[in-house]
Amino acid sequence: MKSRRLAVRCSIVWLVAIGVLPILDRSQTSVIRAQESESEVASEPVSVLSETLPNGASPSTMTRDSLHREANEHFDRWREAYEARTEPEEIAVYQQRLKSEFVERIGGLPGPPPLRAEVTGTIEKDGYRVEKVLFESQPQFYVTAGLFLPDPDKFPPPWPAVVVVCGHSSEGKQQLGYQTGTALAALNGLAAMIVDPIGQGERLQMLTPENRSAIGGPTTEHTVLGTGAILVGWNTARWMIGDAMAAIDYLQSRDDIRGDRIGCMGNSGGGTQTSYLMALDDRVTAAAPSCYITSFRRLLETIGPQDAEQNIYGQIALGMDHADYLMMRAPKPTLINCATRDFFDISGTWGAFRDAKRLFQRLDAGLNLDLIEVDATHGWHPMIRRASVQFMVRHLAGRIDDFVEPEIIPLSVEEMNVTPEGQVLRLPGAVSAFDHVRAESERLKAEREIAGPAPAALRQTVRQVAMIGELADLAEPRIELADDVTIGELNYQRLIVEVDEDVWLPGLLARPESDASDAAATEKSVTCLLLGGGKAEATGAGGEIERRVARGETVLAIDLRGVGETAPVGQRWYHQRFGANGGNSVLAYLLGKSLVGLRAEDCLKVVRWLAHAEGVTAIDVVASGELSTPVLHAAALEPDLFGSLELRQGPASWAAVAAAPERENQVAGLVHGALRHYDLPDLASLIADRLTVREAE
Repeated sequence: MKSRRLAVRCSIVWLVAIGVLPILDRSQTSVIRAQESESEVASEPVSVLSETLPNGASPSTMTRDSLHREANEHFDRWREAYEARTEPEEIAVYQQRLKSEFVERIGGLPGPPPLRAEVTGTIEKDGYRVEKVLFESQPQFYVTAGLFLPDPDKFPPPWPAVVVVCGHSSEGKQQLGYQTGTALAALNGLAAMIVDPIGQGERLQMLTPENRSAIGGPTTEHTVLGTGAILVGWNTARWMIGDAMAAIDYLQSRDDIRGDRIGCMGNSGGGTQTSYLMALDDRVTAAAPSCYITSFRRLLETIGPQDAEQNIYGQIALGMDHADYLMMRAPKPTLINCATRDFFDISGTWGAFRDAKRLFQRLDAGLNLDLIEVDATHGWHPMIRRASVQFMVRHLAGRIDDFVEPEIIPLSVEEMNVTPEGQVLRLPGAVSAFDHVRAESERLKAEREIAGPAPAALRQTVRQVAMIGELADLAEPRIELADDVTIGELNYQRLIVEVDEDVWLPGLLARPESDASDAAATEKSVTCLLLGGGKAEATGAGGEIERRVARGETVLAIDLRGVGETAPVGQRWYHQRFGANGGNSVLAYLLGKSLVGLRAEDCLKVVRWLAHAEGVTAIDVVASGELSTPVLHAAALEPDLFGSLELRQGPASWAAVAAAPERENQVAGLVHGALRHYDLPDLASLIADRLTVREAE
């Protein structure tokens, strides 16, 4: 074994000398565990990376930290652009640009709503009346709402109106705090319409026979919906914004409503919806988002990305931060409500307020933006509700008179229900948002079948959509070698491949015992294992690497970013169904990228280096799990690098994901809008008979 190791090292020195195998600076060798001897016997699994990377980070946060670094570069550029935007004409251009980009990045808005509204019941309360309203924001896509109307004797119609959008409460409009705030508005002379968002209240989008969610809570349902929506180029926010705009359409259709005096307010997820609606819909005269506005810099530094509708594709790279939602509507009256101990960081809130306030003042409208902070935790605190309603009364009704706040007794679930069975999907002919995604996926498939681009054109499209660089443009990786390690009966060379700034991939390289004459007599076989569970899946006595080496193969098992030694620890994104890399996938999504594209480039750099280092023209590659999709992309784009490709336990197609987005660990394999251009079988066709697929999901 010792002579074999010496031969390996001599060949590596030669490769370094000719520039094929560049070496990391010695100052960076802390990435390898220090060894006291040339070779050691290791227990499984063997580690290559140390507990601290050269940049001081942990391997388990490497992928996230790399994305944070890129995000910070965008935040710095955002600041430069903001400071330079001083003239009203420049501000107007900026506002229109972001509005157009926002709408495009959520997949456009649904067409004009059919409405077909009906009042399914009325309840008289002390000081106001509640009408239970059912309408369609899209054909047979039903929205349930409660319209709280003032006492006409005390406040003669037509009334100014406010749309109340709900936060992430399973009860939706039936939740106590949201009902109370809506009733408070009606008691003070405003027509107030509280709307169930999708996935909440009467609008669950995937039902059990018992009328419960088949997926989980609202954040889970929103994000599962977003999984399929990403593939067709949509976002969960598309439905929420469309529903809220349809609610305004309905209010404007009524003779007893002042259609020119419309406001919007909401808390938490309702604060998100308010922020979007106030930025995009010019009909919103006054807006009061609560417990949402902060900054992406502070969000990423604290709790990380939130659920699907709160992440717009590429918005960080575009330069659309939380403050921009405020500035996109300048100079219209806007109130930020926040809580001191909110998990949406309060320092980010004040920073967004200050930036927006300065821009409002550039339009000579600084008094139109204000902020209320309460000493509380996250929620529509009574003081926040009161401040929001007072703000609406002042800016919609023009009154600053005594404020009325009697005890409010909420309606029961049965009283608030708009539909006979308490769920819109029980209505005849009702369709869900999941149905919309499936229908769009099928429509796009039909379009692709008509188009049928030639292989060269398809490859170029894939590069653009998945953001994968040309092979010639990808930088050569840097390689750092460590001492050998023995696992079972097999000797391994430990190495790391630095594929990008602050991204190190740990690997184990094993070679068969053979002499020069044996190598000359047979064609050399080199295999690269890229396994979703990391290289540890293949090491050990009787493992895949041992079996392959016994057959005469040279094998490199390496962890692409986010798996194996670099798998995230303690970074669960909402629910285990979204996988360990769900949060990292969303970070990449916010930057206008995907883990698929980043990992495909990792794969290309590693395979190209391995082919050069081993003196072969092509490498046999095996990929599994969440690495199957990026490796398939790499092989489809650069087939000459790959001798054969075996994929295990990966998705059979993205169309299948769009049809069943509730399956686990699918987020890491998404590319925004990919189904507009290609599906995974289209990539497979570019590899043809060199591809083997096993246990496709």
